[in-house]
Amino acid sequence: MIEIGSLRDEDRTDWEVLARGYKTFYRTTVPDQGYEEAWQRLRRGSEVHGIGARSDGKLVGIAHYLFHPTFWMEDSCYLQDLFVAEAARGRGVARLLIEKVAEASRERGAARLYWTTQEDNTAARALYDKVASFRGFIRYDHPLT
Repeated sequence: MIEIGSLRDEDRTDWEVLARGYKTFYRTTVPDQGYEEAWQRLRRGSEVHGIGARSDGKLVGIAHYLFHPTFWMEDSCYLQDLFVAEAARGRGVARLLIEKVAEASRERGAARLYWTTQEDNTAARALYDKVASFRGFIRYDHPLT
C-alpha cells in the first residue's frame, strides 16, 4: 500500500537520500548546505511544495512543485522534481505522486500542470505518455552567470 501526503519533519533524512538520487540522475550537483536550504523552503510551504510517497511508513518517492502566474491564463503548476527510489519503481508510485500534484493544482484553480524531463528518460516518458500530453516543446537554458 502506498500512501501519498505532505512531507513531515521525520522525513528529512529519507527525503535527502531521494533528493540526492534525483540530482545524481540528472547529473546536477548541489552543495550539502543546498539540501538543508531546500528542505527549509519545502517545510515553509509558501513558495515551493513537497509531497512524499510512503510504503510501510518509509519515504520511497518525492515530488516538488510550485505555482506561478502565467500571462494568458490562470496560474500554472510546475512539477519540478519527481523521483522514486529504485526499489519502489514499477508499483505506481510516480503516477500517484503526479495525481496528488494534479489534485493540488485543481484545488488551487490552476489552469495547467506541466513538467519537463530529458529526452532519453524513456522509463519516465513511458508513464508520462499515459498520464499527460507531449506538446512538442523543447526547453533552452540561457546562462545567467
